[in-house]
Amino acid sequence: MTSETNPSVRTRFFDTKIEFLKGVGPQKAALLNQELNIFTFGDLIQHYPFRHEDRSVFHKISALNEQMPAAQIKGRLREWTIVGEGGKKRLVGQFVDGTGLIELVWFQSIAWYEKYLRPNADYIVYGKPLLFGGRWSITHPEIEPLTQENASGGYWQPIYPLTEKLRRKFVDSKAISKMMRSLLEISRAHIRETLPETLVQKYRLVSKADALWHFHLPQSQQWLHQAQRRLKFEELFYNQFRLIKNKLLHKTEFPGLVFNKTLLVKEFYEQHLPFTLTNAQIRVLHEIHEDLKTGRQMNRLLQGDVGSGKTIVAFISMLFALDNDAQACLMAPTEILTDQHCQGLKKFADLLGVNIGKLTGSTKKKEREQIHKELLNGTLHIIVGTHALIEDVVRFKNLGLCIIDEQHRFGVAQRAKLWAKNEHINPHMLVMTATPIPRTLAMTLYGDLDISAINELPAGRKPIKTVHRYDAHRTSVFGFLKEEIAKGRQIYMVYPLIEESEKMDLKDLMDGYESVSRSFPGVPLSILHGKMKSQDKDFEMARFVRGETKIMVATTVIEVGVNVPNASVMVIENAERFGLSQLHQLRGRVGRGAEQSYCILMTDYKISKETKLRIDTMCRTNDGFEIAEVDLQLRGPGDISGTQQSGLMDLLVANLAQDGEILKAARASAEDILTSDPDLLQPVHQPIRVHLENLRKEETNWSRIS
Repeated sequence: MTSETNPSVRTRFFDTKIEFLKGVGPQKAALLNQELNIFTFGDLIQHYPFRHEDRSVFHKISALNEQMPAAQIKGRLREWTIVGEGGKKRLVGQFVDGTGLIELVWFQSIAWYEKYLRPNADYIVYGKPLLFGGRWSITHPEIEPLTQENASGGYWQPIYPLTEKLRRKFVDSKAISKMMRSLLEISRAHIRETLPETLVQKYRLVSKADALWHFHLPQSQQWLHQAQRRLKFEELFYNQFRLIKNKLLHKTEFPGLVFNKTLLVKEFYEQHLPFTLTNAQIRVLHEIHEDLKTGRQMNRLLQGDVGSGKTIVAFISMLFALDNDAQACLMAPTEILTDQHCQGLKKFADLLGVNIGKLTGSTKKKEREQIHKELLNGTLHIIVGTHALIEDVVRFKNLGLCIIDEQHRFGVAQRAKLWAKNEHINPHMLVMTATPIPRTLAMTLYGDLDISAINELPAGRKPIKTVHRYDAHRTSVFGFLKEEIAKGRQIYMVYPLIEESEKMDLKDLMDGYESVSRSFPGVPLSILHGKMKSQDKDFEMARFVRGETKIMVATTVIEVGVNVPNASVMVIENAERFGLSQLHQLRGRVGRGAEQSYCILMTDYKISKETKLRIDTMCRTNDGFEIAEVDLQLRGPGDISGTQQSGLMDLLVANLAQDGEILKAARASAEDILTSDPDLLQPVHQPIRVHLENLRKEETNWSRIS
C-alpha cells in the first residue's frame, strides 16, 4: 500500500521532527523551532519563499549599471584588507572577472570572513552594485566558492522569511534551500495529491509533488510560474470550499423566523416614503425579503458606497420584522453614528407609530432601566445602540433582525453575542459596510455570506468634484471657502493629528484651528477629535448640524456616518498621509444634499509616486468600488480593513491583489463539486475527502495549506 492510498504513511513522515533531517541536528532544530515555528518535516516544506531572485545569468563587471536591482558575478577574489577602526572598521576585497574590478565590503562578521575568504580563490558574488567615486562596490554581498555545480548558474534562488538571529547564526535563504533539497529528495513518495484529477486536467495543473519541488527549487521561471499557479489554486480552492460548505450548511441547518406579512412595509412605501428608491435599493430589498420568507436564518452582507442609501434599506428591513411580531436592533460603532441613525430613523418610525429607542454608554441609568423593561415586554420595537446592546442585561421579547453597521469595526465575538439575544431561534443578520470591498476580497472574507450591493446613488445627487492643491495654493483655497460660506454652505477641514509630532512635519489639529480662526474672523467654528469627552463631541457636532457653526475642524472621527446635507466642502490637510479608502470615506461626508459639493486634497509639493496615484485616483473617480480595487493593488490585502481578524492572512502563497482569476476558477470549482457531490462520495473526489479528514485531525501544520 502506497502513501497515496494510506494517509497515515504521509502523516508519520511529515510529523518527523526536523532535527532528524540530514544537515540539521538538535542545535539548528532548536533555532528553527524558536525563530520560525518549524518543528517537523511538514512545517519545513510549507515554509514558502516570499520571492525568488534570478541567479540564471552572470553579469560582467564592465557591463554593470546602477539600475540593476542586483547582479551575480563570477570571478577571483584577488586580495582583501581590513580598513578603518571602531565603528568604521570594514573588510574590503578586490574582486576581478577579467573585464573589470569591483570592491566587496563587509561591516559585520568581519572575523568570520577573515577565516572564510581565501585570496586568489574563485567565487560567485551576488548583491546590489553601486558606483561611487568612479569605482564599483557591493556592500555585504552573498559569496560562495565557485564549483562545477554552480559554475553554469541557471537557477532561481528562493528568498525565505528569516529572523536576524538566524542570519547571525548563518542560517540564511541558501541554508534553508539546502535543507529543503534534502527534504524534497526523500519526501516525493509521501506527497499525496490533494486535488481531483478532473481539476488537475481541466486547469492543466502540475502535480502537488512537482509544485512543491519547483516552488522551492525552480530551475526556470516557467517552472516557477507553474508551481506557484498550482499551489495558489489549491490554497484558494480549499479556502473557498470551506466557506461555501459553511454557507450551504447555514442555509439547511439554521432555522429563522418567517417574515411574510408586509402591512407596515406597504404603508410606509405607499404613504410616507419621501423620495423614490433607486433600482439598486429595490433590488437589494427584494433579495433581503426573499431571505426573510424562507424560514432559514438570513446571513447577508450589504455593501453600499457612501451616500448610496443603506439606512433606508435597513429601516424597511426592520419593518419586515415588525410586521411579523418581532423586534429589530441596529448596532453602530460610535455614539455619533448611533445618534445620527436614531434621529434619522425616528422621523420615519413616528409616522408609523413605531416605538424606537437608543442605548449607548452615555444613556442615563433610569432611562437605561426603562429601555431594558420595554425591550423585554416587547413594547420597544426598534433599538439603535453601540456596544451597549451586547451587554448581558439587554434582553428582548422576540429579536428577529440584527443589523450591524460598519461591521468591520466589531469583532466576531461581539457579533456572536448579539446573535444570541434570541434564546429560541437565530435572529436574521444583516451586516452593512460603507467601505466598498474588492470582489476578490469579498469572495474570501465573506464567501460564506450572501452579498448585496447598492451600486447606484440616489437621483439628484451631483458627483463631488475633487481637486488636488499644494500648500502654496492655500490663499486661493481659503478664498473659495469664503465664497461657499457666503452662499450659506458649511465646511469640513480634516487633519491627520491632534497634537504636533516631532517626527512628522504635519499640520496638527490645534495649529490648524488657530490658523483657520485667523483666516476666517467672525466665522463660528466647531472642533472635533477623538480625545474629547463624549458630551463635548455631541455638543460640537450638534452645533454644526444645526448650522450654528460654519467650519468643522476635525480629525478622522467624522470619517464614518456623519450626515450634514448643508456641508458642501471637504478640505483634507496632508492628504498624502491618508489611505485611499479613508480619503474616499472622508469625501463621503459631503455631497449629501442637492448642491454641488467639493473635496480639496491639500499636500506638500514633495509626494511619492504612490501618493500621486492615490491623489489622481481620487480626482478621477467617485466610484468606491473602483477606488477599492486600486487600494487593494497598492496596499495588498493585509492592510485592508477587517482582514486581520478574518483568517485571510493565513494564505501562504496566494495574493488576492494579483490572483483574482485563480480565485474565481477555484471558487467556481468548489461550487460545482459541492452542488453535484456535497458529501464527496464519488471516487474522483476522494483526494478532497482524505485531505479534509487530515485537516480536521490537525496532526501537523500541514493544515495551514488551506
